[in-house]
Amino acid sequence: MEKVVSLSIVEQYFKKLKSNLEIDVAIVGAGPSGMLAGYYLAKWGFKVAIFERKLAPGGGMWGGAMMFNEIVIQNEAVSILDELKINYSRYNEECVVTDSVQATSALIYATTKAGCTIFNCYSVEDVVFKNDRVCGIVVNWTPVHLQHLHVDPLIILSKAVLDGTGHDCEVAKTVARKNNVRLFTETGGVVGEKSLQVDEAERTTIENTKEIYPGLFVSGMAANGVSGSYRMGPIFGGMLLSGKKVAELIKQRL
Repeated sequence: MEKVVSLSIVEQYFKKLKSNLEIDVAIVGAGPSGMLAGYYLAKWGFKVAIFERKLAPGGGMWGGAMMFNEIVIQNEAVSILDELKINYSRYNEECVVTDSVQATSALIYATTKAGCTIFNCYSVEDVVFKNDRVCGIVVNWTPVHLQHLHVDPLIILSKAVLDGTGHDCEVAKTVARKNNVRLFTETGGVVGEKSLQVDEAERTTIENTKEIYPGLFVSGMAANGVSGSYRMGPIFGGMLLSGKKVAELIKQRL
């Protein structure tokens, strides 16, 4: 039985990995916008995988505010909660409140159930850059990065890449820095995130969700960080709407 346990895990894992070496969309970061994008794209029939650095997918959605595990969702995104069967309570005429643990776990379940594969403990250290276009990602184990080990990575080819890495905008920074190219921003690079301003940040999170270089899209806080807008704190409607918008943009492009 000991051999069966190990062999079944190894065989099934490598079957999964092999089937995702060439995909339609590679999503970097399993935060709310990245997972919702994965949910819709998989539901629409695209082959999608998410690569998450941490052990648990979910990004900043788990903890609510200061580990008070409740989050705020404005009216515009409540239909997404309904679609994913997430419970919520009406707070006022503008927003609802929902348990962050239920919301995050429901999003993980819906995303994987739709057919999107989530690979956790993966760090994306580079992109595949061909013919002036982003067409894949370069991945390694997160522990390799944490220990600064000199271990070569693997390559995932994709038709589109989504940077959902949050405040750090890691993929966008890598593309601009390593390839000496101009992103579709005011400065041509990652402008950087401004301080907190909830209303403006919620609006611009959706507005800044776009293709910022051929083959490279941004969503969630990475969208605001790349274009130089504000952070918003523990309100997640903009994140969810950003994920849905970027899925629609990628669908149109593909």
